[in-house]
Amino acid sequence: MISFAAPLPEMGDDLMAFVNALCDRIEAVEPYIHALLPEEGRRARLLADAARLLSTYPNAGVRPPLFGVPVGVKDLYHVAGFKTRAGSRLPPEPLTGAEGPVVRRLKDAGALIIGKTVTTEFAYFSPGPTCNPHNITHTPGGSSSGSAAAVAAGECALALGTQTIGSVSRPAAYCGVFGFKPSFGRMSVQGVIPFSPRVDQMGYFAPDMAGILGAAPVMCDKWNTETPLPAVRPLVLGVPQGKYMAQADDTVLAFFKAQCERLSDLGHKLIPCDPFPDITRINAIHRTLNALDLAKVHAAWFAKYEALYSPQTRALILEGQTADDTGADQSIAGLRARMDGMMESLGLDLWLAPATTTPAPEGLSATGSPLMNLPFTHAGIPTLAVPAGKTTSGLPLGLQLAGCFGRDEDFLSLAASLA
Repeated sequence: MISFAAPLPEMGDDLMAFVNALCDRIEAVEPYIHALLPEEGRRARLLADAARLLSTYPNAGVRPPLFGVPVGVKDLYHVAGFKTRAGSRLPPEPLTGAEGPVVRRLKDAGALIIGKTVTTEFAYFSPGPTCNPHNITHTPGGSSSGSAAAVAAGECALALGTQTIGSVSRPAAYCGVFGFKPSFGRMSVQGVIPFSPRVDQMGYFAPDMAGILGAAPVMCDKWNTETPLPAVRPLVLGVPQGKYMAQADDTVLAFFKAQCERLSDLGHKLIPCDPFPDITRINAIHRTLNALDLAKVHAAWFAKYEALYSPQTRALILEGQTADDTGADQSIAGLRARMDGMMESLGLDLWLAPATTTPAPEGLSATGSPLMNLPFTHAGIPTLAVPAGKTTSGLPLGLQLAGCFGRDEDFLSLAASLA
């Protein structure tokens, strides 16, 4: 097995040399992992962008917070100068849209856009060509496959993703990187092709916790930068039980048990509880609302380009065209209130759960199951996927942390102290 997972080249004080080293890395690993959409003249464009940054900010003491940080952008986000194809065979013209606030904020903060990253078709289950950098015969997960793989392979320091079921948390865990999904609404959805507007949540990937923390004030709305990191102390962690946990395989369950024992030995208090006794119903409602919303979003495109859709996406759209409203809005609000209420009544600091049902599956024809992420996404609460170990064959395994809705600053502070 050959691993293409690697740290980012050192930035140092010479931005132009860093960009050249970064482009060397991209050219070396892209033929194997296929995380980025092809771009002619990428090196020349990035060098020109870097030169403009240096001209705009010649004084190192007054540069913006993400000066020179290379960022990959999932091909659902519109970026000026780039076509948006959303992992599909549709022509880019009907998919065109204006660049949104998240991308503009990154540019204003000095980030360098390395290019578009591969996504599954319209963020559903039909995969692109991206491979897992830890083992290219395994999936990187989806739908933010290229973003997670690009960070794991050292092609960028940040990458944008989206999550409608598990599309940040799952690929982060499969690829051994950090993946943060703020509360529903904290990152703008403007300038992004939607999947299911009622549950779409934006997010991003980084190789370490410092990257997650540094990017949050730039990308999240009204971020409180005064929130201090708490003193290191034992935390109270809620550990789901019951049918939810039965969705994971033996490898993940054994790994999770070992991690729980380790955290307990370190002094943290773990409280078993069952926030999802109705997980089968939650899973079904979430699928139905996804289908309904996707059918509405794609109504005009699907009427004209149905033959260009993959069988998986086509089937979900057709399902959504005939599905009945399931009271999904009430389900979302009810689950969110239930989980926040349990955190308060049990005195929990964080939820702790497996990030995936299995390690990254072999093959590239599917992207793995998002069921361990689904209820947290359904509730719209903030989550963080944390790399925590590897299988005996070298595939990454991750944990999933979650917090109270809307309290993202406190959540990340506590998650950072644990991570």
